[in-house]
Amino acid sequence: MRGSYRRKVEKVIDGDTFKVRNKVNNSQYVRVAGLRCPEKGQPGYHSAKQNLARQIQGKTVTVKPKARSYGRTVADVIYKRRRLKGC
Repeated sequence: MRGSYRRKVEKVIDGDTFKVRNKVNNSQYVRVAGLRCPEKGQPGYHSAKQNLARQIQGKTVTVKPKARSYGRTVADVIYKRRRLKGC
């Protein structure tokens, strides 16, 4: 997978997944590569989701696809010249 795409974040799904307005590699859902945040029902889920939402909700990010998983694009995500990391 090559290239990078500028996309507006429509909705944060959880601490490491969000939905973009226009598809990247046939999916509107992007999972941030390298992050393993708590899933729904696990301790820390809400704070991880809120943290990601504070950073990128409604913002335009750069998505650099690396793979696909469960129908989502797995990608490095850049915002304000920084790669997203941490939950």
